[in-house]
Amino acid sequence: MAHYLDPKNDLIFRRIFGEHEHLCMSLLNSILPLDASQQIVALEYQQPELVPEIPGLKDSIVDVHCKDNFGRQFIVEMQMYWTDSFRSRVLFNASKAYVRQLDAGKEYKLLQPVYALSFVNEPFDRDPSVYYHHYKIVNIENREKRIEGLEFVFIELPKFRPTNRAEKKLYDLWLTFLTQINEGEEEVPPVLFEEGVTKEALHHLERYSYSRGELDTYDRYWDVIRKERMYYLDALDKGLAEGEAIGTKKGREKGLAEGEAIGTKKGREKGLAEGEAIGIEKGREKGLAEGEAIGIEKGRAEGKAIGIEKGRAEELRNVVLNAKRSGLSIVQIQTITSGLSEEEVNKIIHSGE
Repeated sequence: MAHYLDPKNDLIFRRIFGEHEHLCMSLLNSILPLDASQQIVALEYQQPELVPEIPGLKDSIVDVHCKDNFGRQFIVEMQMYWTDSFRSRVLFNASKAYVRQLDAGKEYKLLQPVYALSFVNEPFDRDPSVYYHHYKIVNIENREKRIEGLEFVFIELPKFRPTNRAEKKLYDLWLTFLTQINEGEEEVPPVLFEEGVTKEALHHLERYSYSRGELDTYDRYWDVIRKERMYYLDALDKGLAEGEAIGTKKGREKGLAEGEAIGTKKGREKGLAEGEAIGIEKGREKGLAEGEAIGIEKGRAEGKAIGIEKGRAEELRNVVLNAKRSGLSIVQIQTITSGLSEEEVNKIIHSGE
């Protein structure tokens, strides 16, 4: 019974798709969004080139780089874990392949498109139903208008589910091949034996097809992947812890500042209310005191006026009564009292009888 290796391992992936043009061509034609007139009919491998090393990635060499009969270039990569830096690296590789087509003195119209196909063995998009991500340069307002040159396809392998559509048979088979076979498998999905290209690819997965040295390389790749994942997760945990500490500190400082501001505002409002109440009370007391003083003063003035008036009336009464006793007439009494009326004179005389 055959023992199969994992096709996502760098050694295996490059053996199958980087050394057998017809298998790579079948993969590209079935996976990429190419219509019937764009199908690849011949391939030529290009020498993989080193690119700047990016932390968290398995290495710095693209897995498969090839060119078809039209001059279009295809960059195929298998990535075990997703990082944002990987997306930047894919863009860098495709852009570099695009600009290096043109020798000095050549016309820009000779440039051919570059397609970057990336298989990622880890979900990176939140939508659980979408695993096929196709990017190209389009007009935002009218997506029918586009600039040819660069196209990118990212496939989240863990989300793949077969479509079971006849026209997508090879599409399903190749993604099943990449997702349903793991290290040490003795049985594989029978459907993979139904097509010649996937049946041949299965042969290249059999463990006995590789030398002891190649199998050591195969195992070392997984060791590297596990170590890089561990370093990445440790760095992530450390970053999260440091971020939490910084966030806690900043949150506390912000909370203190906001609390101080709220406390100041509430204290001011409470102080104003208490001050207003105290002011009203003191104002009332002061008002009562001032009102009392004014009342006393007014009472004194009124009393004085009344007293003066009463004293004047008593004095006039005495004058009238003395004049009457002296035998003066009413007219004469009016004269000496500065014009009292006859009625007033008679009233005083009668009150004294």
